[in-house]
Amino acid sequence: MRTNGLYSLQRDNVASGFASMQSELNGDDGTRPLGIGLMFAPSAMARRLFGGVSMGPGSGGLEEVTGLTLQHYNQRAESFWEGTRGHDVTQNITAMLSHIRNEPPFTLLDLGCGPGRDLRALGELGHVAIGLDGAPRFVEMARIHSGCEVWLQDFLALDLPRRHFDGIFANASLFHVPSRELPRVLRELHAALKPAGILFSSIPHGADQEGWSDGRYGVFHDPESWRRFGSAAGFVELERYYRPSRAPPSAQPWLASVWRRG
Repeated sequence: MRTNGLYSLQRDNVASGFASMQSELNGDDGTRPLGIGLMFAPSAMARRLFGGVSMGPGSGGLEEVTGLTLQHYNQRAESFWEGTRGHDVTQNITAMLSHIRNEPPFTLLDLGCGPGRDLRALGELGHVAIGLDGAPRFVEMARIHSGCEVWLQDFLALDLPRRHFDGIFANASLFHVPSRELPRVLRELHAALKPAGILFSSIPHGADQEGWSDGRYGVFHDPESWRRFGSAAGFVELERYYRPSRAPPSAQPWLASVWRRG
């Protein structure tokens, strides 16, 4: 098993940081929570959260990253649905759709669709929406909630058709991919898009911190690092903004970006 340069975090310090920042993070409106009532904390928040936390090579491999992270979501699927079903990500959906050049209806992939909130929204707009998630319980729930086709795949073992999608919607999902595997995963998404197709991503931004917290693996990419990853995979950035949109910069933990397949 390859170790892939993963990192470990001191759990007590991380848990303390999340607890102290819960009130600041609860205002976001489009996230995949890190724990029930808690979310990943990027940017200045991430620097405060990870300040003083020792980070070093971990012993986990890709199977551990995938297995433990998906196990966490699988075990908390119903609570996750109740905590996120009312989040409004219309801004993100509009950002992706507005840049697609082909004639609708579009063929769209909701990458990391979770219980199906956004998948349902994409289908209700009249598009051919397909969901993908690695947590079996999420896949079951998404099929029920959206009525759409949903594929059971994890991000580190994707099996996607080539040049198939007009757009890929990766809302609060790609930050679970270890940074060493991210170039490969982005190239696979690039190959799955039709020529000039669109990738939307939303990630918690930070200073390239990476590791485990509360049973899940995540990466807080620096915005410029994220841009380099996308460009190296053959994408051209069209737009970026921070969320939630009405919050001051210090309270905008999510970086949203729109990319065209080059």
